[in-house]
Amino acid sequence: MKDNTFHLVSLGCAKNTVDSDSMAQLLLQDGYSASEDPALADVLIVNTCGFIAPSRDESIAVLNELAEEKVEGQLLIAAGCLSQRFSEMVAREVPAIDGMLGTRRWMDIVTVVNKLRKMRNSYHPEVLYHLPENAETVGKDEGDVLRANVFGSSAYLKIADGCRRPCAFCSIPLIKGTTVSRPLEDIVEEAEILYENGIREIILIAQDSTDYGRDLGMKDGLAILLEEIVKAVPDIDWIRVMYAFPGYVTDRLIDVMAENSQILPYLDIPLQHASPAMLKRMKRPSNMEWVHKTLAKMRERINPLTSSGQALTIRTTFIVGYPGETEEEFQTLLDFMEEMRFDRVGAFQFSFEAGTASEALGDPVPKEVKEERWERLMELQQNISLQINQSYVGKTLDILIEGYDEEQNIAIGRSYRDAPEIDGMVFIEGSAEVGEIVPAKITGAMAYDLTAVLI
Repeated sequence: MKDNTFHLVSLGCAKNTVDSDSMAQLLLQDGYSASEDPALADVLIVNTCGFIAPSRDESIAVLNELAEEKVEGQLLIAAGCLSQRFSEMVAREVPAIDGMLGTRRWMDIVTVVNKLRKMRNSYHPEVLYHLPENAETVGKDEGDVLRANVFGSSAYLKIADGCRRPCAFCSIPLIKGTTVSRPLEDIVEEAEILYENGIREIILIAQDSTDYGRDLGMKDGLAILLEEIVKAVPDIDWIRVMYAFPGYVTDRLIDVMAENSQILPYLDIPLQHASPAMLKRMKRPSNMEWVHKTLAKMRERINPLTSSGQALTIRTTFIVGYPGETEEEFQTLLDFMEEMRFDRVGAFQFSFEAGTASEALGDPVPKEVKEERWERLMELQQNISLQINQSYVGKTLDILIEGYDEEQNIAIGRSYRDAPEIDGMVFIEGSAEVGEIVPAKITGAMAYDLTAVLI
């Protein structure tokens, strides 16, 4: 074990990863060094996820794994969502924990570490809790850190945090508080830094990207932000937008996406269900006429299908087994999927969360019913995705290369249709340099992935 070293594990979503990278930057600036081996670090940090039960279980398991190998003098800190909302449970399940840092004050990591270092000489040091409930997740005292996570030639760039939506099933507002947007000029400056450092793809993320700027007094804030980023880095290859909220994809946003080739014809817009009655119980937008009209408008305006294959790709997410979901309502969802033919679909079985608006509804749908509905939904979507993928055979797509298997002489990458970690891959015969964007002719299709040859 070496003094002034830290080992950081990041769990959960890409937004958490950005926070983890920012914490690491602050520690490095303060003179700490990072260690990939936890045995060599005197500070162990887990940026936890507490969104749903499986993620909480994973976070506790990782904390306990580090706790079991912890030696005298090492400090174990639980940061992030799980600590913010379930600190008592963390202390109970992980007795070896030394400190907890909530997701709303990740920027205080250096302060927490330094306090714990002073405390660890105590015979029975108490757990240090740093969990201010009313603090904002985006502060003006973050220090000189890049609010982005860089991986290869791509980077997640966080534009806001927190959420003000009333979704009955979601605990994010309880964990992170309301939406707080980052200053536009800070985001644009960071986009410039990323581009100058060779980033080819910038992925804008927030709990709700279409709510960006509302708290700053902006109307159509996301569209304005995209316009400013394009002006600042006109030669960036790809800009991708994630997590749009139904009802807030405006005409101006559609126009900005349609008129700027750097902004990929890709949008992730979680709809959660298709039955108006179910959506009302979820406290979600239930105007399905808006959904039909807006998706039709987007598909018409944003890069209509040409010989290059640049058709708009829409990804969405659904929940099955929400309290009170009838077979008829579930069938409405399946019929909607058949009609709309989404390129990408993620599906989750309802997870009961105490403290949310849906708590009073309980969790009445049996586990086996949730599982059966999830399987039916995914089987339907696999067939739809396969048919859509097959329509790209013979077309040419630009592929961002992320890996190369020298033994098999296969390059691996993503097209504009594929967001990292959640969508498919393109497997290309032949060698290509990692980090480059190359044209490839699509030769084969699977439910999620494509095969291709270099042109």
